[in-house]
Amino acid sequence: MNRRDFMKHTVLTGAAAAVSAAPARASGQTPAAERVTLGVIGTGARAQQLIDAVQQIPGVEIVALCDAYTGRATRAQARTGGKAAIATDARELLARPGIDAVIVGTPDHLHKAFTVAALDAGKDVYVEKPMTYTVDEGLEIIAAVKRNKRVLQVGSQGVSSPLDATARELVTSGRLGKVTMIRASYNRNTAGGAWIYPIPPDATPQTVNWDAFLGDAPKRPFDAARFFRWRCYWDYSGGIAGDLFVHLLTTIHFVMGATMPSRVLGSGELYRWKESREVPDTLNGLLVYPEGFTVNLSSTFNNESASESGFEILGTEGSVVFRGDRLTFTPENVHEDNRWVVTSWPRELEEAYYADPKVKAEETPGSWKPRMLPGGESWQQQGQDNDVTHLANFIAAVRSRQQPYEDAIVGHHAAAAAHMVNMSLRQRRLVEWDYAADSVKST
Repeated sequence: MNRRDFMKHTVLTGAAAAVSAAPARASGQTPAAERVTLGVIGTGARAQQLIDAVQQIPGVEIVALCDAYTGRATRAQARTGGKAAIATDARELLARPGIDAVIVGTPDHLHKAFTVAALDAGKDVYVEKPMTYTVDEGLEIIAAVKRNKRVLQVGSQGVSSPLDATARELVTSGRLGKVTMIRASYNRNTAGGAWIYPIPPDATPQTVNWDAFLGDAPKRPFDAARFFRWRCYWDYSGGIAGDLFVHLLTTIHFVMGATMPSRVLGSGELYRWKESREVPDTLNGLLVYPEGFTVNLSSTFNNESASESGFEILGTEGSVVFRGDRLTFTPENVHEDNRWVVTSWPRELEEAYYADPKVKAEETPGSWKPRMLPGGESWQQQGQDNDVTHLANFIAAVRSRQQPYEDAIVGHHAAAAAHMVNMSLRQRRLVEWDYAADSVKST
């Protein structure tokens, strides 16, 4: 294929993969021609981006929403043109008739409870990443999907992009040769990037349902910083691993056709952003996969220019690098050159070594036959935002009753690999995966 045909093929592959990659595992009642009605549980900043995105999809209507902060609920309602009803809490929302599916956009520690409740209420679920707050919550969600025969998709939107699809095609086509190393990073250098967000001035116990936010987390007095900057605290999130590493791992698993690392090491520190914070602002993870490659994950909130965020997939025959919306494939151009070693031998052995026709052809530049070195290839993604594409794949799965690519099993594994980094960090030990139990190996 030429470059244009190759790109066309990979874009089409990416668009279809999320719906068709997995066999049908659920049977529901939503005909393809009917509208899909949505409820939204948790309407924070990220969920409001999803509200804007999903309303670009034909035949979809948000009919109800709820949030523990009244200001966000009313702003989310305004985003629907005032059409969505504001429920007092998630239980009321799930009890409302005529809701086909829900978006769960709550803090991480509430994902499992609301996802399982929605599934048990007969709703399909789009849950923001990470799917879980702990490893074993993933098994509970998988079981709830199966017993209720519902559709679930996790919200790492990159896997619905032509960028990820192109990288996957390059790997599976063999153009990279044997991939043994992947480096992936996600860096920032602002207080907002470190989740130290501005707090609305009307945040009080009268406008915030503090008990609803805490859920099963440790009880404590009202704290606006914990409510609006919840990613900074272990009680409610997995920090960098739960937020950013899950995105990286979801893409790596998709591109490489991998499931779970066999063993993981994590290290991190809190160096700078210490305001209202417990989790590290710098984190590294080393993950070894049985498919035969190692992943280095890194993130810092103290610099974003020296090392750009993105992926480097390194193979014996070529490399794939993608940063932002651009992907580049570069072939390897290598040759042997042992002269610096052989010149330390006795002269007669050196001369005999280079007299060998095979060595002469491979290691003597003047003996190489003229050849053209292949150059790299580059692609840039354009068009619809990945949020819209990913949500469109979810809506298509709701209508077709087929699980999307990023289903509960995929979401469980991406989150679990990130949780293993945190476990290693906090327990100061190597963490291993038990493939039979689909959970962390007990020590």
